Formats: sequence, C-alpha cells, structure tokens
Amino acid sequence: MKEVRFFYAPEATTSNELPIDEAMHALRVLRLQSGDEMMLMDGCGNYYRAEVTLAHTKRCLYEIKETFPQQRQWNGNIHLAIAPTKLMDRMEWMLEKAVEIGVDEMSFLNCQFSERRVVKLPRLEKIVVAAMKQSHKAWKTQLNDIVRFKEFINQPCEGRKFIAHCYEEVSRTYLFDELRKPADTGDATVLIGPEGDFSIDEVRHAVANGYQSVHLGESRLRTETAGLSAVMMMQLSKT
Repeated sequence: MKEVRFFYAPEATTSNELPIDEAMHALRVLRLQSGDEMMLMDGCGNYYRAEVTLAHTKRCLYEIKETFPQQRQWNGNIHLAIAPTKLMDRMEWMLEKAVEIGVDEMSFLNCQFSERRVVKLPRLEKIVVAAMKQSHKAWKTQLNDIVRFKEFINQPCEGRKFIAHCYEEVSRTYLFDELRKPADTGDATVLIGPEGDFSIDEVRHAVANGYQSVHLGESRLRTETAGLSAVMMMQLSKT
C-alpha cells in the first residue's frame, strides 16, 4: 500500500494550495499528480485528508475530503528554554529530536557565559516543520527568539519553573522527582544553561524569582544532551 505523505499547511481550511516549499517537495521529490491522496497538518491539532486537484510546476492545489481533529498526546505545556551552543548544528540536532519526542515551546537564552548570542529562526522553523511531519505531531512547536537571561526570568510564566545547573553550593533536587510530584497544572518550564553553565548570580536570580533549583542526574551533560534529557523527563512525567 502506498504511504500517505504529510504536508504542513497552516492555512489548510482557508486556502486550497500548498505553501511553496511543501508544493516543491510534493511535486519534484514525491512526484504527486492530480488524484493522489495526501494528509495535511495545520500545526493546531488537525489532520486533513486531501486530494490533489492540480499538480503543475510550482503549484499544488488540493481539495479537503475529511477532517481529523487530534487529541493531545500529553498533559500540560512543555517548555524548554536553553542557551544555544557555539556550534549551531548541535542545537539543530537537539531541536529536531525534541520536536520528535514532543515539546510545546522552545526559547533561547542569552546568558553571561553564552558563546552564541544570535539564532536564525527561519532555519530553525524549517527544522521544526520537518520533525513535526516526520513524527506526525498535530501541534507545531512554538519557537521564541533569543532574549537576555534576566529578561526571560522576569517574564510571567505559567506552571512550575526549574533551572538546571551544576553548582553544589546551591541546594538542588532531581528534576524528574520534582516533575512527578502532584501540581495544580501540568505546565512546566526548564532552563538549561550554556556550555559554561549559568553564572552563580543567574542561578540565584532565578531562584529568587520562583524557579526551583534542580539537577539532571549524576553525569555532567553537554548543553544539547541536557536539553533533550529535560524534554524527555517532562514528557515521561506528563503522558
């Protein structure tokens, strides 16, 4: 049986044409033709069974045949805020895998010891979309541009808030143990620092603003590994 292909169409119900990038993939790579069936995802919790009505050069038109509202796969909002690594390919790999596992929101932090203070959101958005289609996620992960650490900390944040770090002089508990405790809401935000960790002042500032001080286990992890571990812990505690 021919595999049904998924395409990201955020305006699926208000437009009858695939976005240009999706159309090029459908036509030039998959060679879809009129009459072929495909599945659309709007990134807001809906799948659509659609039929190609026109396949020509850079344009792929469709007609929606059936709508499939999806149920959320986990409880609460999973939010990872992380300082991007100097080598961006490591952060891109982590983002891809985090989306495949399941994360609702990703923010980027500009910290005192950060080695990268700029991210290219358009490129990261493409990685998110590809991973969303690959893993058949009905909701698209929200990406937020990089902000200064203190600016992020001072923003309102729903649910439980954690900062993971390596300072033994600041009391820490195991993140997964904390996530499994009963809470009023399933929302959780975890902060992961740069390769040199947060500064001790940043940790203390976060704790003073309601963040719980946690660790991710006995091993000392790279930034991207720590981020992925935090997402996995949040997932396991909420499914």
